Amino acid sequence: MPKTWFMVIHHTKKIAFFAFVFLLCGFSVAPLFSESRTDELQQQIDTKNKEITAIEETIKKYKEDLNETLQTKTTLSSQIYQLETTANKLKAEVNLTDKKISNTNLTIEKLRIGIEEKEGEIKTTKESLAEIIRALDEEESQTLLEVLLAYDNLSEFFNNIDRMDYLQNGIHINLEELKTLKKENEENEIEKNKEKQELQELQEALLDKKEITEENKNQKDILLEKTKNEESRYQELLAEQQKKQESLLGEISLLEEEMRIIIDPNSLPPAGSGVLKWPLDDIVITQKFGWTEFALSKSWLYPSIGHNGVDFRASKGTPIKVSRNGVVTDTGDTDIGCANASYGKWILIDHENGLSSMYAHLSKIKVSKGDRVETGQLIGHSGDTGATYGPHLHFGVFATQAVEVTQYKSKVCGTYMKLPLVAVNGYLDPLLYL
Repeated sequence: MPKTWFMVIHHTKKIAFFAFVFLLCGFSVAPLFSESRTDELQQQIDTKNKEITAIEETIKKYKEDLNETLQTKTTLSSQIYQLETTANKLKAEVNLTDKKISNTNLTIEKLRIGIEEKEGEIKTTKESLAEIIRALDEEESQTLLEVLLAYDNLSEFFNNIDRMDYLQNGIHINLEELKTLKKENEENEIEKNKEKQELQELQEALLDKKEITEENKNQKDILLEKTKNEESRYQELLAEQQKKQESLLGEISLLEEEMRIIIDPNSLPPAGSGVLKWPLDDIVITQKFGWTEFALSKSWLYPSIGHNGVDFRASKGTPIKVSRNGVVTDTGDTDIGCANASYGKWILIDHENGLSSMYAHLSKIKVSKGDRVETGQLIGHSGDTGATYGPHLHFGVFATQAVEVTQYKSKVCGTYMKLPLVAVNGYLDPLLYL
């Protein structure tokens, strides 16, 4: 009798029993975790999602209120309202981030349960297959006579041949299911790692927002202390601050006029090339480059080129993103040397294509000198440090060869402050490259 045929008919009552075990365990594996726990997690996730939607609507309302307030007359009451509204908005954003972190934790837990269920099914299926293989190995040691004698009649013997065929098909199907389970397990692992990464980013954003909120409260306290809530005193402080700003800008303009250099046009990307990306997700331009209406009304502040950058509307704490790959040339805070008179917290980045970009009036800086950054990377948060009349982003673009970071001693404040000085012909219109 050929050995191959002999192996095909090697089946006994014992194999029939294992076929039953295989079909029972391989095709109907009971879940290791109760469905009620998964359903409970899903209900919690749905509840969190509803809470997140409600908070997002609240934040949207705060943004609208802030945008309206920024257009009104600069008075003590409007400034205080801006501070209070910004604080409330940031509190809502902190709450939103908390909810998202909680939701992500629930999703990760649900995913973990799913992974463990799949691992349990794989383990059970492997055990079932191992039992059947062991039984088949035992039967190979029997002679044909021994196999025939194990049955009461030939009819039962040939019926078990059919069962053997069914068992072999079941093994094949179960192996395919095992491969599918492994693939699902791998995909779930990838998803789990992604969820963890998102959770870490949310936690970092939460810490930033809490810090900015605390700074916002401190500014409000300082404002109230200085003015004692008197409008007349507040207007006096504004006038003094404006005079200091104008004097400092005049100083810097004269220095930059003297720095004029010869710039090779071929060293710069062509205008309209779109080599830079927008530094904000939501774009609202409040002042363009050059001789804007505001710059013309204060021409003594901008004696050469008018407004030297582009201003974007951005409430305090708005994420600021780098507009192109590059290296952080330097960062600084002019308020340390001369409060409320210049750029405040700033970042300068060399894009290694002849252009450098600057981001000013920030509330928080997230990069350091020498860091390599990628397009769209978070580098800071908007604010109203330096010379501002409210939170916004001042975005400047320069010919790299024309900019120099220096420790400058101001005649106005009598102290040193670190800031970028740019040859007056090195200022470029950012909108030509965005």
